[in-house]
Amino acid sequence: MPYASRLDNLQPEGAYVVMTRALALEAQGRQIIHLEIGQPDFETFPHIVEEGVSALRGGFTRYNPPLGIPELRQVVATYAGDQRGMEINPNQVVIGPGAKPGLFFPTLALIEPGDEVLYPDPGFPTYPAMIEVAGGIPIPVPLREENDFSFDLSAFNDLLSDKTRLIILNSPANPTGGVIPRSDLEHIAQVALERKIWVISDEIYARLVYDGKNVPSIASIPGMADRTVIVDGFSKTYAMTGWRLGFAIMPVSLAQKVELLITHSIGCTATFTQRAGLHALEASQELVNRMVTEYQQRRDRIVAGLNNIAGVYCRMPQGSFYVFPNVKSFNTPSDQLASRLLEEAGVAVLPGTDFGDNGEGYLRLCYATSNENIERALENMSAVLN
Repeated sequence: MPYASRLDNLQPEGAYVVMTRALALEAQGRQIIHLEIGQPDFETFPHIVEEGVSALRGGFTRYNPPLGIPELRQVVATYAGDQRGMEINPNQVVIGPGAKPGLFFPTLALIEPGDEVLYPDPGFPTYPAMIEVAGGIPIPVPLREENDFSFDLSAFNDLLSDKTRLIILNSPANPTGGVIPRSDLEHIAQVALERKIWVISDEIYARLVYDGKNVPSIASIPGMADRTVIVDGFSKTYAMTGWRLGFAIMPVSLAQKVELLITHSIGCTATFTQRAGLHALEASQELVNRMVTEYQQRRDRIVAGLNNIAGVYCRMPQGSFYVFPNVKSFNTPSDQLASRLLEEAGVAVLPGTDFGDNGEGYLRLCYATSNENIERALENMSAVLN
């Protein structure tokens, strides 16, 4: 029996494929260092856990409004606005079970069959997937290593057409750790305003930024708040991946359309989870700051170690918790090199091609793991590659 054609090009996410292979090797008695899955190795902060447990015991287990509980929407508006230097109305805030609904639902609300959507390549695999499910045409825009993995603006200009309806940005980025500079954002914003193009800005790693850098949001550029969807959440900042809690900020008129999609799909996000998120934003941010400091130290160590392996070159990422080393000198397809590192070095990494064709010649490593694991991984990789 045939299935709907909208599923024809959907593929599994590479991280889960590699993780499954790595777990199978562990079941055989192998010791594997997991650098493939992009999630914090920190436990959810204890005070957030306690708030979630208290909410469960307090009876916060019933339905709530599809867009989220009003208290959380208000605090998110203040928090996100202060972080980005802009004023946000709580009616613009949409709460969801994770950040992916903030990507998927606005895409479904905006894209008609045949519309073109520009997205970063290498980039998060969900971007082309959601574009195709919505009936749109994914148009990959190359990210250039020499630009710290920001958009190739010349290619971006050439790929624009009368059919371009939406641009997707990710800064800090998965898989590269790159941050789009404000000058590039201003160029993209000018195009979006002139051509009346929407922007979805995936800012899930906005708090994971290093060296005192600031990550600008395209939504803060004059005129862009009315054309931008900001997507963010709690998974990375508060080590709450399994809690499934995210938010999106968008014009009120779009939020009303997204509310319909939420109503008829997920219904609402768990109330006790939202109470925990509310507490996360209102409580001290000291543990977040400590975590970011620890990530920066790990980043510095893994970049230095990778650059000490002959044939490997790794730029210093500005955000997220990924490195994206260049391994083109080995003249081996990225997927084969990643497989070799898993089988021979016991290090699970992802090939750059899991994030698009422009990821060929690169690997993605997640350094949200212990310093001990980082040191062992570097030693094992060096032994195999040299």
